[in-house]
Amino acid sequence: MPHFHIEYSANLEDLMDFAQLCEVIRAEAAAIDTFSMPGIRVRATRVDHYAIADGNPKHGFIDLSVRLREGRADDVKSDAIQRIFEVLHAFAAPAMARHSIAISAEMRDIDAALSPKAGTIRDHLGDRG
Repeated sequence: MPHFHIEYSANLEDLMDFAQLCEVIRAEAAAIDTFSMPGIRVRATRVDHYAIADGNPKHGFIDLSVRLREGRADDVKSDAIQRIFEVLHAFAAPAMARHSIAISAEMRDIDAALSPKAGTIRDHLGDRG
């Protein structure tokens, strides 16, 4: 953990490189001590059907959802989400200067007892895992 899920309105696809945004968020998350690098997952999903504000199709959105295992102190989580949001906001700023875009982020704890995990990524990271 953590898992970062970016949802974005389809009208932004030509304005921003969402594969690059995934990498930018991954890199920042990997630099945050509270996140285990082997557990970081970042994905982006284009949303084709949406309605925003007054219904004008020019409006767009980016919503970042962060899910992580419970147990971190509130101040640690607050610092982490602020750092990730700052990276998201900086990345989106050029497009936001030219287009109507709302960005948001939310961090949620996952109950470890209700979230089984299995994987071999750590086995393939060598010294980095």
